[in-house]
Amino acid sequence: MSGDDEIKFLSFEQASEVVGAIQEEEDIEDENHRILTVYSKDDKELCWFDFEEVVKEVNPVKGDQGREQVTNYILHRIPEWVLDN
Repeated sequence: MSGDDEIKFLSFEQASEVVGAIQEEEDIEDENHRILTVYSKDDKELCWFDFEEVVKEVNPVKGDQGREQVTNYILHRIPEWVLDN
């Protein structure tokens, strides 16, 4: 990947202002695959993350604290290109 192709991310604060919801969903192309779809505050799909990869990386605890861990992980990884949509 060249320097020009490097993905740049929004700051946590910017992402928090743009993201309205993170929803666990079935991948429409593979019913045995789960994704985490990120929606804007006006319900536009922004991007998605592979559920298993995120869980493996975060290793969240059960319950609300685990959901918060996953949310924080994703909010730190929202690509800048979502603002172009």
